[in-house]
Amino acid sequence: MTEDLRIGRRGFLGGGLTAVAAASVGGASEALAQQPAKPLPAYVGWKDPNAMIIHSDQTLEMKRELFGSSLITAEDRLFVRNNVKAPPDSIAADRDGWRVEFAGVKQPKTLTVGELKRMGVVTVATVLQCSGNGRKYFMDKLTGDQKMSGTPWTVGASGCVIWSGVPLKTVIDALGGQVAGVKYITGTGGEEIPAGLNPRDLVVERSVPLSNLENVILAWEMNGKPISVAHGGPLRMIVPGYSGVNNVKYVKTVALTANQTDARIQSANYRYHSITEKPSPDQPAVWEQPVKSWITAPLANQKTGQVQITGLALGGMNALAGVDVSIDGGKTWKKAKFVGPDLGRFAWRLFVLPASLQPGDYTLVSRARDAKGNVQPEDSPLNGSGYGYNGWRGPAVKITVA
Repeated sequence: MTEDLRIGRRGFLGGGLTAVAAASVGGASEALAQQPAKPLPAYVGWKDPNAMIIHSDQTLEMKRELFGSSLITAEDRLFVRNNVKAPPDSIAADRDGWRVEFAGVKQPKTLTVGELKRMGVVTVATVLQCSGNGRKYFMDKLTGDQKMSGTPWTVGASGCVIWSGVPLKTVIDALGGQVAGVKYITGTGGEEIPAGLNPRDLVVERSVPLSNLENVILAWEMNGKPISVAHGGPLRMIVPGYSGVNNVKYVKTVALTANQTDARIQSANYRYHSITEKPSPDQPAVWEQPVKSWITAPLANQKTGQVQITGLALGGMNALAGVDVSIDGGKTWKKAKFVGPDLGRFAWRLFVLPASLQPGDYTLVSRARDAKGNVQPEDSPLNGSGYGYNGWRGPAVKITVA
């Protein structure tokens, strides 16, 4: 099978080729476009049901074979991960009227999205990726005495999208600048907390280091359209290079703070800890995404001859420097070529390695490296919640050429 690597307007905004057979991927059988689509939850009923793996009403993964040869992920295929039930569409009835409170600045103020739009606008492409993307590869290694909870994501809890909004620094400067002693940017989401429950246990409120102030934007558009409620509209705080949970949906408060929030989602969740430990505030927070890559085609058995081995790679906070591909499970490597436009250091890159495959069994893997010398490892150290998997061994693709 030969991938068409020309990226036209239609393909750039979300197309791609589709593999239609089953393959053995990462040592486990993954059905590719064979199982009937499950009904979509009502709040994302507009998504493509044939593109999604529905783990639960709040966790939907894009099928691996649909990454295709496009750089930008279409919204109707983009994964969904909610920590709290998504709010009703009515919150976006008056998008420009959505109000955001700003604190930790010399002139605290509440501004509407309409007012924010008059202050400035930038556009940035970023990889949006669930912190647990790749968790299945951790789970595959655990024994019956060691278990891990959470969604068994493979590679499809990720996408590359284009955000448009106002730089947070522009807003902070307009409000007189930051007050003394602040170290974090803390965003609070606008999801409704069910009555009778402790709001601090459920509120989506995340703190990231103040060093991100130059990068953070308050976005109202994704891929050129108003952000859907399912993906955080009317307004989402985007922290480029950081894992998905830090990109707060329905942001209603942005505060510059001296300390990290005490909300449970920050103090007790999304922490790197061992399989035997419980999460706590003194453990490393799940913040920056690591360098990572995976193969996107071929995923199915092939006929002998020429094939284009394609994949996607991201550098997290850093630009990518290169990707190597192996067809023998990592014994030998060849340098792949980046194709398509470079959308910036926070976006992913499409890569390709042409190969002539003779009859036999092959294990396809990729290994990325970033501009600061970080290299994707063969495997990732196990952690108790299955966050941040970036090994090249886990998402390996096994095919047979006849």
